[in-house]
Amino acid sequence: MKTTNYQNTFIEVAEDSPAKQAEIPPQKQDDKTVAYLQFDMIEDSPYKYTSDDVLFHVHALRNHINGTDLATEREKFFSKGQACFRASPLTKRYGWGIHNDADGKIALYAMESDEYKRLSQDTSLKHVKAMKSKR
Repeated sequence: MKTTNYQNTFIEVAEDSPAKQAEIPPQKQDDKTVAYLQFDMIEDSPYKYTSDDVLFHVHALRNHINGTDLATEREKFFSKGQACFRASPLTKRYGWGIHNDADGKIALYAMESDEYKRLSQDTSLKHVKAMKSKR
């Protein structure tokens, strides 16, 4: 099974992000966006979920997967590679950094926050940038 989890890593906002400060992703009237669902889950429960947990939960919500199918569907979902949070609109477009702790649990940090600055300078962490939108 493949994974998107990182440990002791800080995913920094993409160099070409249009955000000057972190923004809460907008909701569509009839449906919540992937970015909003990711934001909502992580912001409400920092360091509770891994990247895999969040990505699969959002996939399951958007595809109406529930009940007894969850374990099988999760295995199927991660049987092939999935984009990690370096490709998330949270880190590419909306100005959020993501810290992955030693257990792979994640939390969001606004790019203008003191905690973001501290994490971006923490030499005990691995640092990766979110993927650029343009090549």
